[in-house]
Amino acid sequence: MDRTGGCGGGSDRRQTEESKPLLGEMSAPEGNKMGAAPCRRALLHCNGMRYKLLQEGDIQVCVIRHPRTFLSKILTSKFLRRWEPHHLTLADNSVASATPTGYMENSISYSAIEDVQLLSWENAPKYCLQLTIPGGTVLLQAANSYLRDQWFHSLQWKKKIYKYKKVLSNPSRWEVVLKEIRTLVDMALTSPLQDDSIHQAPLEIVSKLLSENNNLTTQDHESIIVAIAPLLENNHPPPDLCEFFCKHCRERPRSMVVIEVFTPVVQRILKHNMDFGKCPRLRLFTQEYILALNELNAGMEVVKKFIHSMHGPTGQCPHPRVLPNLVAVCLAAIYSCYEEFINSRDNSPSLKEIRNGCQQQCDRKPNLPLRLIHTSPDLVSQEATLTESRLKPVIVTSNEIHVEVERNNTANQKMTANVGNDSEPNLIDCLMVSPTCSTMSIELSAQADRILGCYVEILKMLSDYDDWRPALASLLQPIPFPKEALAHEKFTKELKYVIQRFAEDPRQEVHSCLLSVRAGKDGWFQLYSPGGVACDDDGELFASMVRVCNNVHILMGSCYKTKKFLLSLAENKLGPCMLLALRGNQTMVEILCLMLEYNIIDNNDTQLQIISTLESTDVGKRMYEQLCDRQRELKELQRKGGPTRLTLPSKSTDADLARLLSSGSFGNLENLSLAFTNVTSACAEHLIKLPSLKQLNLWSTQFGDAGLRLLSEHLTMLQVLNLCETPVTDAGLLALSSMKSLCSLNMNSTKLSADTYEDLKAKLPNLKEVDVRYTEAW
Repeated sequence: MDRTGGCGGGSDRRQTEESKPLLGEMSAPEGNKMGAAPCRRALLHCNGMRYKLLQEGDIQVCVIRHPRTFLSKILTSKFLRRWEPHHLTLADNSVASATPTGYMENSISYSAIEDVQLLSWENAPKYCLQLTIPGGTVLLQAANSYLRDQWFHSLQWKKKIYKYKKVLSNPSRWEVVLKEIRTLVDMALTSPLQDDSIHQAPLEIVSKLLSENNNLTTQDHESIIVAIAPLLENNHPPPDLCEFFCKHCRERPRSMVVIEVFTPVVQRILKHNMDFGKCPRLRLFTQEYILALNELNAGMEVVKKFIHSMHGPTGQCPHPRVLPNLVAVCLAAIYSCYEEFINSRDNSPSLKEIRNGCQQQCDRKPNLPLRLIHTSPDLVSQEATLTESRLKPVIVTSNEIHVEVERNNTANQKMTANVGNDSEPNLIDCLMVSPTCSTMSIELSAQADRILGCYVEILKMLSDYDDWRPALASLLQPIPFPKEALAHEKFTKELKYVIQRFAEDPRQEVHSCLLSVRAGKDGWFQLYSPGGVACDDDGELFASMVRVCNNVHILMGSCYKTKKFLLSLAENKLGPCMLLALRGNQTMVEILCLMLEYNIIDNNDTQLQIISTLESTDVGKRMYEQLCDRQRELKELQRKGGPTRLTLPSKSTDADLARLLSSGSFGNLENLSLAFTNVTSACAEHLIKLPSLKQLNLWSTQFGDAGLRLLSEHLTMLQVLNLCETPVTDAGLLALSSMKSLCSLNMNSTKLSADTYEDLKAKLPNLKEVDVRYTEAW
C-alpha cells in the first residue's frame, strides 16, 4: 500500500501549524507500521478551505494490528480487511462509538493516539484517515474528501487541546508555560476549523491556569494578557479570565496593557453583548476598565474620549447595544457604592415601617445595623387608632445614616388611606413625608465616592448625545436607583444635569419620561419638584420641566399641560407653585392662570389666594388681566345664540377659525365641519370653548394626537367625530376612551391599530357607528 498525497495528489510534505509538536514533544516515526504496501504521508495545509468542528458523525472503521508473524501478516492484508460502520463521538478525552462493539468496543483515548495521517489508496481510492496507536492502526473511511479533511482537522484539534490541557495543568517553569500559550494561540488562529470553541477553548485553558496559580508576578500577568490578546479580538473572555482582567485593572490601572489590549475587548463587549444578566463578570470587567481609565493622569478626559469612540463621529451611533450596555454598567457601579447601606436594609426598618412607625421592637431581629427609635412609647397605639392630629417624630439612626421624619396632618391622612394595605409605600412618598423636616445624609468611603463621581459623569456624557437621549430617558424613567442613592444629596445634585437635559429636549418622547412610568408611581418630575427630596434650587429645575411645554406645538399641546396634570399639581404642589409665582417665575404664573381658567380649583378662598399671588408681581398681573379678557370673550362666545350648524370653507386655517369664533356668540353651535381645511391641533383650544358642540367633522385636516387629547378632556358630550384621513395615531385615539357620549366615530385611513380599536369598543358603550376602513383594524 503506497502512501500518496491526499491533498491535491502532490508528493510534497507540507507541515502546518496543527501538525507541529508541542514544546518538547517528539515527532511520530514515519516508518511503515501497517505491514502493507508502502504509502506516503500527506499532511494538509490550510488551502483556504474552512470546516466546522465535528463533535460526532458516521464513518467506516477498520483496525489493523501490527503483524508479528507471517500468519498475522496474511490476516491483515487488504484482501481480508473488514470495515464496520460506527457513529463516533469526539469527546474531550477520547473517541468513542455510540455502539461499543467490534473494533470500537473500547474508546480510544487521545493520549494513545500517536499520530493522525491522511491516506489515499492507489488501486481503489478511498478517503481514509490513519490513527497510529500502540500495537496497531485505526483506519477511518469517509464518504468524500471534504468529510475526510473535516474529520482530520477535528481529530487533530481535539488531540492537541487535550495535550495542552495536560501540559498546562501542572506548570513548572513559567517561561515554558508562556511559550506554550503562544503556540496554543497560534494554533487557534491558523486552524481551518470554524467554530466558537476554537478560540474559546484556549481562553478557557488559560483562564483555568490563572485561577489555579495566584502567585504570578505582574510581569507574568502582562505577558499572558499580551499572548492571548489576538484571541480576544473576536471573542468574549470567559468568566475566570474576566476576574483576572478585573484584578489587573485594579492593581495596575496605569499599565499600557489596559489601553492597548483591554480597550478593543471592552469595545467589543459593549457593541455585541446582549444581556449582562447572563454574564455579569463581563459587566464587572467593563466597570473596572472604565475605573482604570479614570485613574490615568487625564482622568475623565480619557473616559470621555472612550465614550465618544463608542458613539462614533457621526450624529447617529451605529451600534444599538452600546447605550443599554453602558447604562447597565453605570447602574451597577452606582448600586455598588451604596451596597453597604443596601445590605443593612435587610434587618433595618422597611420604608413602610419608617413611614408608619408601627413595628414593635420585639418583632425585630437582633443586632440591627439600623435602629428605629420611638420617641414616645405610645407611638404605636397612636398610629393604630389614628386619632392624634400630629404624630411624634420617628428617627432612624446608624453610624452613617440619619433620617428624621416629622409627620403632619396631611401625612396622617395618607396613612389612613393606606391602612390594611400590605404593599410597600411609594418610594418618594416615604422620603417626602414632610419635606421641610425630612433629612437623610449618607457618607460614602473615598473609593465609593470616586466610583460614584465617575459613573454619574458618564451618565451626563450620555445625555449630551442627541440620538442617545430618548433611549436614555426611557431607561432612566423607572428611576432604577436604590433609595439610598435618591436620599444622597451629592448623587441627586449631580444627576440634576441629566434631568435638566431631558427637560430641555423639545422631543415629547424625551421630556415625557420625566413623568412616572405608570399611575401611582412617582417619577423624576415629582422627585425634583419644590418640596421634593432632591429639590435644592427653589424649584428652578421644576419650572424648566414645565417650561418645555411652551416650546412644543401649542400651549396646551404637550402632555404636561393637560387637565389631569393641572389637577395633580393643584392637589400636591399648589403651595410650591404659588411660592415660585410669588418670586416672579413666569412658568408658575402661567400654571396658576391655567388652573383658574379651567376651573381646577373649587375652593373660593384658594382661588382668591391664587389671584392675590398673581397680582403681587408685574408678570402675574399682566397674565391675570389677559386671563380676564379671555374669560370675557369666552362668556360672549358661549352666550346663547348664533347658528346651530357651521361649515368653514376649504383651505381655512387655525387663525381663520379663531377670528370667526371671536366675532360673535356661538352658544347654540352643535355641528361644526372643518373638513378639507388646513386646521391643526392648535385649533383645539378654541373648540373646547364651544359648550353645545355635539358633532365635529375633521375629515382630511392636519388635526393630530395633541388636539385629540385636549378634546377628550373638555368635550365629553361630543357624540359624532370624523377623523377620516387625519394624522392621528394610537397615542391620541386612546384618549377618546373618556368620551363616553360618542356614538359615531370615523377613523377611516388613520394609523389605528387593531388593539386600540378593541380597547375603544370596550370603553365606549354608546358607540354604534364606526368606520375603520383602510386601517390595521379593518
